[in-house]
Amino acid sequence: MPDSQQLYALIVENVGEAVIALDPQERISLINPAAQTLTGMSEKQCLGRIFSECFGRQKILCSLVEKALTEGRSIADHETVELQQSKKTLPVSATVSPLFTPNGDQKGAVLIMRDLTQIRTLEDAIRRADHLSMVGTMAAGLAHEIKNPLGGIKGAAQLLQMELEPGSPLAEYPQVMIRETERVNNIIEELLDLSRPKPVVRIEVNIGKVLNEIILLQKQSFIEKNIKFKTSLDPSIPAILGDQNLLTQLFLNLIKNAGEAVGQDGEVWVTTRIDSDYHLSSPGERAVPLVQIIIEDNGPGIPAEQYERIFTPFYTTKTGGTGLGLATCQKIISDHHGLLSVKNRQEGGCIFIVSLPLHRH
Repeated sequence: MPDSQQLYALIVENVGEAVIALDPQERISLINPAAQTLTGMSEKQCLGRIFSECFGRQKILCSLVEKALTEGRSIADHETVELQQSKKTLPVSATVSPLFTPNGDQKGAVLIMRDLTQIRTLEDAIRRADHLSMVGTMAAGLAHEIKNPLGGIKGAAQLLQMELEPGSPLAEYPQVMIRETERVNNIIEELLDLSRPKPVVRIEVNIGKVLNEIILLQKQSFIEKNIKFKTSLDPSIPAILGDQNLLTQLFLNLIKNAGEAVGQDGEVWVTTRIDSDYHLSSPGERAVPLVQIIIEDNGPGIPAEQYERIFTPFYTTKTGGTGLGLATCQKIISDHHGLLSVKNRQEGGCIFIVSLPLHRH
């Protein structure tokens, strides 16, 4: 049985949070493996050096460390700290606490950091789902108001069509009116689907089978663009409870969007895996793991100013698009108590991540 000092060292070495210990002069006396991974700095680069010498670019962290040591109190920042790495910026939660001996002498401080990237991604997904719910409710009210006069216009056009003599040069006009009112009505029905509490018919769905069937069809649809669809589907993922028709619509929409986003000879990757970092908890139920379906492409990506707008009904960058595709995807995922997140690839292109709870009978 290891003594207490060995046990403490073992815990610090294996804990998931980043831990950096400092002496009263701000010299780094310990940096555990998690901290080395998070900061990109090795133990050899840090031990014995002043904290600001190693992390001078992290102004907020340096300020937290200085205050904790000079004021002898714990101080934290869970919102504004960002670690600047070579290719990306990581949002982190940081807490600095002074270290005291049993006699009350201050012997330094300990900095504990946690990567908030995944949490921020989940928060964004939840915020979009709430936003869609609000927009859908407002749009539903407008849609009902539009449908009534639309029906009157269509009825009047049909009466006009009946009154015209066969072969009349005006016959084309009521036909156009009827066709366009039907097109608008279809758009309104799609919009209403976003707000209607549509029942989800849950059966056991083999996600891998659904994705393979969609990709098989999309390969033919994009054969002229010579798009390569590559898959990495985890065969160990069991069937999940869900509505097979709705999930097929969801993944067809996302994979088709990816195919349309890439240019000639582009590539689309579809991956499935179990998210080992997070579980979904519901009141009165056991926490269940999340299945992630990741759809990537090497297209142009999404401009930063469009990130929030792409899920808004009627916002589209496609010629002839209704702008309801991604809003519908968000609705389907919300109905399955899942999450949808999106980000750009560092190499160019876009990544959509669908997270669904692994509920089983």
